[in-house]
Amino acid sequence: MKALIIGATGATGKDLVNQLLQDSEFTRVVVFVRKPLTLQHPKLSVHIVDFDKPNEWKDLVKGDVAFSCMGTTLKDAGSKEAQRKVDYDYQLNFAKSAKENGVDDFILVSAYGASPKSKIFYSRMKGELEEEIKKLHFNKLTIFSPGMLDRHDSERTGEVLGGKIIKFANKLGILEQQKPLPTPVLAKAMINAARIKSNGYSKIKLGNIFSFAAKKNG
Repeated sequence: MKALIIGATGATGKDLVNQLLQDSEFTRVVVFVRKPLTLQHPKLSVHIVDFDKPNEWKDLVKGDVAFSCMGTTLKDAGSKEAQRKVDYDYQLNFAKSAKENGVDDFILVSAYGASPKSKIFYSRMKGELEEEIKKLHFNKLTIFSPGMLDRHDSERTGEVLGGKIIKFANKLGILEQQKPLPTPVLAKAMINAARIKSNGYSKIKLGNIFSFAAKKNG
């Protein structure tokens, strides 16, 4: 299979790329990034693109499965408008390009609590993205809804502190539904989703991602 990825430089994306490169079922791994990668591999192809100009790269979005795991924080983006551009516009443009080029399988990393009716900006934005991608009618669409991610060497202070609090609570037998999800586990679950031969839409919620990742044959 030929895999297409945006968000390859993020924590989840890095784990996804590394796992795909080691997976014999995937013969090509194509990533779309702003800057060159230091990673090199015979199966890896890197396209340096301007995400604000999708018409310049949309014809390159051709393959068997597209993975969309791009995202930023409000702090890093600097404004809600800038965050929406990364978390919504760029991913929707990628999805539209994949659909136009006949990609049958699309896999999106969304977020726990995503809803277009949410009063929370981030959750509403993620929910709106889910709805717009559903309207593209991919032959197969899988949306993952993780809660807090456990990123290796995360520099996000709030995320690190929040993760420690939830992990401590988990040891006490509480907040189990908010258990931090290691990014390698999420990446594995995404790959398993790509292996499944089916049609239609499915949403993998927080509590099911761990078991989904554990499936040996997808």
